[in-house]
This record gives sequence, structure tokens and C-alpha cells, in this order.
Amino acid sequence: MTSADSSQVDQRFLANAMASFIQIGAVLLLLYWCFTIVAPFINVVVWGLIISVAVYPAHVVLSARLGGREKLSAAIFVLIGLAIIVLPTWILADSTVVGLQYVAAELEEGNAPLPPPADSVADWPVIGPLIYETWSSATSNLKATLSQFKPQLQSFGQRALGFVGHSIASVLQFIFSVLIAGALLMHGSSGRSVTQNIAASLVGAERGHGLTDLSILTVRSVFKGVLGVAIIQAIVSAAGLLFAGIPAPGIWAGLVLVLAIIQLPPLLVLGPIAIWYFSVAEPVPAAVFLVFAVIVSASDAFLKPLFLGRGIDVPMLVILIGAIGGAMAQGIIGLFIGAVVLALGYKIVTAWMAPDENSAEPA
Repeated sequence: MTSADSSQVDQRFLANAMASFIQIGAVLLLLYWCFTIVAPFINVVVWGLIISVAVYPAHVVLSARLGGREKLSAAIFVLIGLAIIVLPTWILADSTVVGLQYVAAELEEGNAPLPPPADSVADWPVIGPLIYETWSSATSNLKATLSQFKPQLQSFGQRALGFVGHSIASVLQFIFSVLIAGALLMHGSSGRSVTQNIAASLVGAERGHGLTDLSILTVRSVFKGVLGVAIIQAIVSAAGLLFAGIPAPGIWAGLVLVLAIIQLPPLLVLGPIAIWYFSVAEPVPAAVFLVFAVIVSASDAFLKPLFLGRGIDVPMLVILIGAIGGAMAQGIIGLFIGAVVLALGYKIVTAWMAPDENSAEPA
């Protein structure tokens, strides 16, 4: 081959390489552009997918009782989901906003947001004066501490008000997720087939089907045993707080929800409220609320076995990291998605590595 022929080959190679580079770059740019467009909807779609997978068995039973009308069954589940989201939000919205505004205003002024005891407490023998003295001491000490961090507290108060708008956006995300879940329920069997085909193409038919079943079982187990129990405890806590007339019940119910998801007892929130309630209410209703708080906090002891059934176990550390990490990365909806996704990833990786470990053992 002459030097001229070699030069022509090199030029063609460079031209082909440059054309391939431009094509690959264009494809990557298009993919990135598409991703930036759909990125705001990823959390909503993933949460809708989780909901649909979790309630699909109940959907199958209901649709069979309705004579095979899957659309009607899906519509019923959508209405139930919207009622679970909208009704508590509507009931607690006013008290939550008022409570946040009060806390934010007090913090911006450098005051301690501690309401005084009721007037009737002063008539209690021995305990009444002690309660007033404790409240006065705590208020003065807290106010002195807050005065040292007034600029930071002003910023925190503004963020507390901004949290209201963020919470409204999160509620809208949950509503859209429920609507997406209803659409996915009508195509549950075909969706499972697609998932099995994708898994089979990646890891083989037998192993892919096993991983698909494991994924479905994990999602349902975590959704019912962790998220379901947490939602029940939060709703029951909100009802008790409303009935007792506790200020800002939506805030406290939200904290109960967070604690229950990360596997901490709701008594960490309800306990101090119950102690404070003794200073503003009569002894009998205050004692009833304390018993109520203990029952709600201990309810997961029988709710989890009831909802988990024969579900698979996931370490609580995985749930904790998933919930906290998801909330830090994606906000309120990430609190739910993170726990499920990390638990799913943990079980899939564990199952994926198990055959290799078994094969390494001597026969």
C-alpha cells in the first residue's frame, strides 16, 4: 500500500470517527434534553407506580366482584385515594396555616411560642402554682436563648411560612400520583409482562421472573407494613388532636407521620403534647389523651404483623436511610419514595448476589 492510499484510509477513518462522535453526541444531547423535560414528573410517576403495585391485589378482587369491570374498580380506588389525601388536608389546612403563622411571627419577634396555661390551672392545689412557675421559667429562659439568635430565627420564620406553599405543592403531587396509579391499575397484567420481559433480557428468563416477583413483594411489604401503618397512625393522631382542641394539629400529625416512617415511636411527639395538655385542660380529658397517645404509639406492634402478613423483612436501617435521604433529596414525597426504592434496591442486590455466594461454596 502506497503512502497516498494510507493517507486516504486515515482520512476516511477520521471522517467516520468524527461522524460517529457527532451522532453519539447528538443522541446523548437529545436524551439529556428529554430527561430534563420529564424529570419533574419522575417522582410523581414512581409514587403512582408504587401505589398501583401495592393495591393491585385488592383491585383484582374488587373488579371480579364488579363483574370484571376494571375501569370501575380503578375509579373507585382513585376516589378512595383522593379522599384519603384531600379530606385530612382540607380539615387540617386552616389550623396548620394559622399555627405556622403564629410560630413564625413569634420567632421573628424573638418571643417563645409557648401558650400560657389555662386559668383553671391556677385553682389546682400544689400542682397549679408549680405549672405556672415552670411555664414562666421555661418562657423566660427560652426567650433569652432566642434573643441571641434573632437573625437566624427571622430567617427560619420566613422558611416556616414558605413551607406552607411547599406542602400545597406536595399535596398536588400526591393527587397526580393517585390519578396515575388509577391509570396503571387498568393495565396491571400487561405492565407485569413488560417488566418480566425487561428483567429476563437483562438477567435471563428464570432469574428475571424471580426478581420481578421479589420486587412486587418488596414494594407491597414496605408500602403496607411501613407506609400504611405510618399513615394510619398519623390520621388517628390528627383525629385525636382535633378532638382535644390541640393547636396546629396538622403540624403534629405530620411529625407523627415522619417519625412513624423512620421507625421512631409517635410518643416522641404525642408525649410532650400530652404533658402540656395537663396544664390547659381538666385532669380527666388530659389523662384520656395521654392514654390515647400511648395506644397510638404502641399500635404498630399489632398493625405491622397484620399488614405485613407473610411479607419479606427489610432491615429498619434501610428504611430509615431511604426515608431520610429521600426527604432530603426530593422533599415530602421523597420521604415515601425513598423508603420503598431503597428497600427494593437492597432486596434485589441481596437476591442477585445470593446465587454467586452459593456457587462459591464447595460441593
